[in-house]
Amino acid sequence: MEDITEDEAALYDRQIRLWGLDAQRRLRAATVLIIGLKGLGAEVAKNIILSGVKAVTLMDHNPVDEEDRMSQFFVSGAAIGQNRAEASAPQAQLLNPMVTVTTDTGNPDEKDENYFTQFDVICATCCPPSLQTKLDKLCFQHNIKFFSGDVFGFYGFTFTDLGTHDYLHEEVKKAPAKGKEENKSKEDEEKSKASEEVVITKEQMVFGRLEDALTFDWSADTPEMKRKIRQTPTSFFITKVYEEFLQQHGRRPSTFTLEADTKELQNLRIQVLNKLGVPAKVVPEDFYLYGFGELSPVCAIVGGVLGQEIITAVSQKGAPLNNFFLYNGVNDEAMVDTIVP
Repeated sequence: MEDITEDEAALYDRQIRLWGLDAQRRLRAATVLIIGLKGLGAEVAKNIILSGVKAVTLMDHNPVDEEDRMSQFFVSGAAIGQNRAEASAPQAQLLNPMVTVTTDTGNPDEKDENYFTQFDVICATCCPPSLQTKLDKLCFQHNIKFFSGDVFGFYGFTFTDLGTHDYLHEEVKKAPAKGKEENKSKEDEEKSKASEEVVITKEQMVFGRLEDALTFDWSADTPEMKRKIRQTPTSFFITKVYEEFLQQHGRRPSTFTLEADTKELQNLRIQVLNKLGVPAKVVPEDFYLYGFGELSPVCAIVGGVLGQEIITAVSQKGAPLNNFFLYNGVNDEAMVDTIVP
């Protein structure tokens, strides 16, 4: 691992106090590829750059559009039509001059496999399921940490696949109490705190592939499966409908084609749920009312979780989420679910 310079130690002082010097060194050595620089990608980039990684590459082959004004804080109205990654880079770099920020305007679908192996972490946002699963397989084969996520209006999700991941777990243990706890003096309380011991253990977590979760068969007519469907957050199934739209049309549902896209989403709701083997009632018929565009608050929540999970995985401090984080802003629900163990 690379040593932390005096300037870096001063800049990252609070972080080092929080998670330790070794964790900051791991971050300092990490190279991260962020694919997709809409609102969610911008949130992730901000959090990762501020954390103090070695280098971040911003990849997006699309131009800035009108909808980016809602949530993409790196670009301005004057940037409409410019490449989204290149328009974002100057403001992103200003966040932390000690992190190398570069851009790639290529299409990730057209990149050679060797291109991706140069990174320690790959985070794919606003990408169709086919690209996500392709990258997840590649990352698993090359021991690269993989993350993905998306936001559709009030709905959002993140996915994490770290293969077999080692991390450090901290637990504060207190010495056995002596005598009665009543009428403890301030001095006694201080002694009690001094007797606390931080025990650090090395733990391991195994993650499943994204493809297995997306192709899971929910059709079994058993009490266990019915219970699993009830317990799975509705936003998991809702986001699958929006991702199918993205997969089939190569774009996201747009307010500029509201009527046509609404009809298509209604049709895809039936198609996707039938394919999964899930009852239609799992996704409300009016779900489409809440899924257009990227809302800044939802991007902040989902991007905050996604950025923190990358930091957690790279620093190896604490247990990461395994492996879906699912957010439904309509009901203000946020849950973690594995889907497929």
